[in-house]
Amino acid sequence: MINREENRKQHRISIVIVDDHPMFRDGLQQAFGLESDLDVIGYAENGEDALRIVRQLEPEILILDINLPLINGMQVARQLKADRLNTSIIMLTAYHDEEQVLHAMRSSAAAYCSKDITPDELIQVIRDVAGGQHVVNGERMDDRQLEEWIQSSVAAMSGPYIVDADEHFIPLSHREMEILQFVTDGLSNKEIAVKLNISQQTVKNHMTSILKKLHVEDRTQAAVNAIRRGWVRLNNNTTSNN
Repeated sequence: MINREENRKQHRISIVIVDDHPMFRDGLQQAFGLESDLDVIGYAENGEDALRIVRQLEPEILILDINLPLINGMQVARQLKADRLNTSIIMLTAYHDEEQVLHAMRSSAAAYCSKDITPDELIQVIRDVAGGQHVVNGERMDDRQLEEWIQSSVAAMSGPYIVDADEHFIPLSHREMEILQFVTDGLSNKEIAVKLNISQQTVKNHMTSILKKLHVEDRTQAAVNAIRRGWVRLNNNTTSNN
C-alpha cells in the first residue's frame, strides 16, 4: 500500500507566491522548500505581474496577497476566474471581516487566510485546497458546503430588504478601483475625469456606485474603507491641484 508521504512524493503541488514584501515572500518560499510535495515555480510583487505569471505558468496553487500595487488581489482573482484557469487561489490578508471574506470567496478564492497564519498551517491549507477543499475561517468545506455558506452569509448580511444581493456584494469593478485610487490620492472629480478621459458626470456616477457598494456616505469614508481592506494604497507622490 502507498502511504501518504509516498503519494506526496509522486505529486508535487506547483505554487506561485504573490506578495510585495520580500521578507514575507522569501520566508514562505523557504518553508515550502522543506516540503517534498511543494514546488514554488514563480513569484510576483504586484497584481499585473501576478496575472502575467499565472497565465504563463498555470500553477496548481496561487498564494495571493490582497494588498498589492497596481492591481489588488481581489481584481487579480476576478480576472483569473474569467480566464477559467485550473489554478486554486489562497488569499492572504492583514484585514479580516466577514464581508471581506465573502467578497474573496465569491471572487473565486479557494481559501481565505490571515497573514499571521503559521507556515505549518498554511502548508496544510495548500494541501487541502489541492485536494479539492475550500478553507474559510479555518473550516474545511466541499463545493456544496461552500455554496451553502455563501448563500447563508449573503442572507445574513444583506437582510430581507435587499432586492439584489448579488449586486450588493460584488466587489468594485476595475474602473471603480481606478477612481477610488485617485480619490485616495486626493484628486477631484474634474481631475479624475481628465486622467481617465471620461466626463465628470461619469466619474460622479461611478462614485455613487462606490459609496453604495462600500456602504459609506462620502469620499473620505470610501477611501479609508478601501485602504483598510488593502484595495488601494496611499500614494505620496500624487497630489491634487486644488
